[in-house]
Amino acid sequence: MKLYGRYGFFRRGCNVAGLLAVMLITLMSAAQAAPVRLLVFGDSLVAGYNLPPDAAYPVQLEKALKAKGLDVTVLNAGVSGDTTAAAAGRLDWALADRPTHVLVELGANDMLRGLAPEQARTNLDSILGKLKQAGLPTMLVGMLAAPNLGADYGKRFNGIYPDLAAKYGLPLYPFFLDGVAGDARLNLGDGLHPTREGVAIMVDRTLPHILRFLGQ
Repeated sequence: MKLYGRYGFFRRGCNVAGLLAVMLITLMSAAQAAPVRLLVFGDSLVAGYNLPPDAAYPVQLEKALKAKGLDVTVLNAGVSGDTTAAAAGRLDWALADRPTHVLVELGANDMLRGLAPEQARTNLDSILGKLKQAGLPTMLVGMLAAPNLGADYGKRFNGIYPDLAAKYGLPLYPFFLDGVAGDARLNLGDGLHPTREGVAIMVDRTLPHILRFLGQ
């Protein structure tokens, strides 16, 4: 091959490589610009039990994310009273809203009813497995057992979340009610569900973790 021919081949190769690079950058920019639909899949702590609609966790979280300049829609898939078993049965229905990301917050009702932690583990495992199969980035939010259930129950229950987060390689926020549980000023009269102010603290504490989860 003549020297000129070699350089001609080199130039054509550079042009192709440059075109591919431009296409890749364009696709990456489009993906980054695509709006995020974050499904918060949980129980009454998500649903906003006995709170005005605008005080629920998903609504306050969406406002906080938008204040950071993010184009995020937060979908409220919380159902008061849901156990992990009930939630597992409605997962497909919740995914019909076509989320791009999912935050899973479940287990409090299993614990409050004294259900076997092994059942909650199995149900959460099933939920997380389906989300993985669907290719949906997922963040797991943990719960802690009430002390009055005993040390053995607490050990079996509390270990569910770090174990499953490790199994599926998920980001974990260890305790959804951190900073709120046990504070009468931040909970409704039942002592279990946060007030608007309590939810605001939950949003403030989870926000840095969710920003990292969303790649921000």
